[in-house]
Amino acid sequence: MITGLGIVSPYGCDVMKYYDRLAAGEIALRPTPWMPPEAGSWYSSVEGFDATDWMSEQVAEGSDRFAQFALAGTKQALADADLETLDPLRTAIVMATSMGGTRAVERAQHLMETSGPEAVPRKLQILIWPNMAAAQIAMMYKLHGPSLTVTTACAGGVDALGTAVRFIQSGMADVAITGATEGSGNIDFQSALFSNQIAYGMTKPADDPSMACRPFDRDRTGIAGCEGCGMFVLESRQHAEARGARIHAVIRGYSSLADAYHPSSPDPSGQWEALVMRQALADAALPSDTKVTAIYAHGTGTPKGDLAEIRAINDVYADRGKDLLVTSLKGHMGHAGSSASAMNMVAGTVGMARGEVLPTASTKNVDPEANFELVLDRPRAADVQALQFNAFGFGGQNASLVLTPG
Repeated sequence: MITGLGIVSPYGCDVMKYYDRLAAGEIALRPTPWMPPEAGSWYSSVEGFDATDWMSEQVAEGSDRFAQFALAGTKQALADADLETLDPLRTAIVMATSMGGTRAVERAQHLMETSGPEAVPRKLQILIWPNMAAAQIAMMYKLHGPSLTVTTACAGGVDALGTAVRFIQSGMADVAITGATEGSGNIDFQSALFSNQIAYGMTKPADDPSMACRPFDRDRTGIAGCEGCGMFVLESRQHAEARGARIHAVIRGYSSLADAYHPSSPDPSGQWEALVMRQALADAALPSDTKVTAIYAHGTGTPKGDLAEIRAINDVYADRGKDLLVTSLKGHMGHAGSSASAMNMVAGTVGMARGEVLPTASTKNVDPEANFELVLDRPRAADVQALQFNAFGFGGQNASLVLTPG
């Protein structure tokens, strides 16, 4: 059961404001400041984030931006769940991150090159290790249950929630704090990572933010970078009902598998993406009168990525046609690595309660191969019975998850 939601995003650190700005089709992408204008490089970042609004100065100074985001999202999610007391041994933590403390590594390298080895922070290791987001959560709330960090590239958000569910289902925990976080900062490694994707033939320069990332558009040009964090409180049904908790949504099914095709490209047939979707649906075991209303797709806006996912969706939902709604939020704010799917799930959960599916910002001319209804321009009203979330990462990391209303 999802009982708490938290967000750190280019639209701020408030779940409802985040959703409303997505619903309005607001594009958060901006030119990468240190790239020349002709490069057509775009990114979105969390502006104005003050870590001390969410934690002590000591914790803020001893943690990297990705861990700070996780602490801010956790505080929101616990408040949303109205969960003030956590059993230290019965609360699990499962986090995902692709980049970890890359920002701290970059700064340390700069200091070493400009001022020598003595200038490198002595606490560098505790800033950079990917598990430090989970560790900081454990320390802040004095938790001693299972603590795990997954680094499955852009599939991480779905894998984190799916793994957290498994901890609860196994009886190892009653509550899980889970999500994904990427905090690379404004002008640093992640901006370089995505702005240099042209070297891999994934993109070409875009003249404005509405062209930077156009998921499932026949004129798509590629990808843009983002940072952020999506956090959740999960509870067993027994635990949630015993305390009268509000249940936002239920995680019904989850699956993860390896594409095993190429370090950065999916199998063009989409067969493994289709299989992981089918496995998640099988795990969900939805009643015959319940259908997946919409898919929050991975939808990167890259030619190879989009095409494989289109074929996978067409394959799994061949009989649905335009009755199946699909959307991708990367046109709004770019690709937040492992956080992308977690941020999708926060938005999708809110939209499910409101009876609507968010639009795919920037996309205008839907790829003719898509045998589904891509939501465009504005939210689409829908009686949402179930949602499927896809997350596909470099290295062939494929994951999918199914949600139903609470």
